[in-house]
Amino acid sequence: MKIAYVVTRADPIGGVQIHVRDLAVSLQQRGHVPTVLIGGGGPFVENLRATGMAVTTLRHLTAPIAPVGDLLALREIHSALRDLRPDVVALHSSKAGILGRIAARSLGIPALLTAHGWNFTPGIARLPATAYRQIERAAGYITTRIITVSEYDRRLALQAGLTSADRVVAVHNGIPDIPVELRARPDRSPPRLVMIARFEGQKDHPTLLRALAGLRQPNWELDLVGDGPLRKRAESLAAELGIGERVRFLGQRMDVPQLLAGAQVSLLVTNWEGLPLSILEAMRAGLPVIATDVAGIGEAISDGHTGFLVPRGDAELLRERLGRLLGDPRLRLSQGLAARTRYEQHFTLDEFVDRTLAVYEDVLAERTSGGARSKEERLIPARFA
Repeated sequence: MKIAYVVTRADPIGGVQIHVRDLAVSLQQRGHVPTVLIGGGGPFVENLRATGMAVTTLRHLTAPIAPVGDLLALREIHSALRDLRPDVVALHSSKAGILGRIAARSLGIPALLTAHGWNFTPGIARLPATAYRQIERAAGYITTRIITVSEYDRRLALQAGLTSADRVVAVHNGIPDIPVELRARPDRSPPRLVMIARFEGQKDHPTLLRALAGLRQPNWELDLVGDGPLRKRAESLAAELGIGERVRFLGQRMDVPQLLAGAQVSLLVTNWEGLPLSILEAMRAGLPVIATDVAGIGEAISDGHTGFLVPRGDAELLRERLGRLLGDPRLRLSQGLAARTRYEQHFTLDEFVDRTLAVYEDVLAERTSGGARSKEERLIPARFA
């Protein structure tokens, strides 16, 4: 099968980019022919090419809305797809999702959108959320299939009227395993906390820092991995709260598995999400995870079993949950082991690739037969409780 992946930008390297890389490389290893079309260049593009992946960089495809530039990007995508003639076009991220669907429709190629969280999910300001919802509704008419990374986002798509129920399916993210030596030891003391997240409006570093400032437990350190426009503000807040010496701002790192291996608790305090890979990476390492209960996060974390879920912006409950884990090495160990087991059961790379490929194959079979197959004939990804 020839598959064209379209991604808005190569930098920064985040969950969308890693998702596409792992999926495309796995399918290439299985004998399929993927090509990645991506805006910009840099280390991620070089990383893709090092795997033998065919990559086409798009000069005009950028995240900000730019009418002239977007028309040029549409022409670039159309030209690239016309030359490639893929069996399916798999679109990732908002801008690529809109322009890619228009280009694919004009060429008669099936277009599949993978939504890594919706831009109208709770937590996003009302005005832009309303605009994005309307845009996605209009684009729904030219979308062959929508893949969401969580059941929560599948339901949200249906509630928003983006498409019919038989055109949207949830496929949870999955990631490759790590060597045994990169498994964490969550019972070690003093405990080190880690949060992997960009410093931008989506993430809620201030609530985390305020929760930590009120902790009674004296022996902890925090690693904040990531970069972004709000980093300096977070550094200033940590200093104002009197915890600046206990918080390390590490910037963007390529050794995340090693950092997780040295941690005892993983955190993701956030305002909105899809199904973040950082949580799966922590579970894979055998770490308990404390995270904000938004979107699909509750489909990964079992509250009280593999970690804890807290409401958005609730610094007091976050502090209490942190205190419980920091003060109890045996609880950290038991939750970490349960998190590792949950990763093995639900979030492996092979399962993720199998389920995604099943959607592609369903689309091709539908196109070949001239209509949708029956439910019994489809290999639709199963939902899990």
